[in-house]
Amino acid sequence: MSDLIKIFTERGDLAHLALLLWAFAASAGLWFALRELAAASRRFDDFVHALELFNRRARRRRARDDHDGDHE
Repeated sequence: MSDLIKIFTERGDLAHLALLLWAFAASAGLWFALRELAAASRRFDDFVHALELFNRRARRRRARDDHDGDHE
């Protein structure tokens, strides 16, 4: 990496080096943000699925309790 920096400094392309480093940093930041967004989406999906399962079980239990109460 130091050889690459030396080549850029000898040719006077410091602005290009700075732009290249900025592009790498911006790309890494975007990749990290997208990865975190995908993970958050998966967690929310899991939450909605668990909530749906809970509601389904609660409806079945309520229906069973209502049905059992009719025969008393």
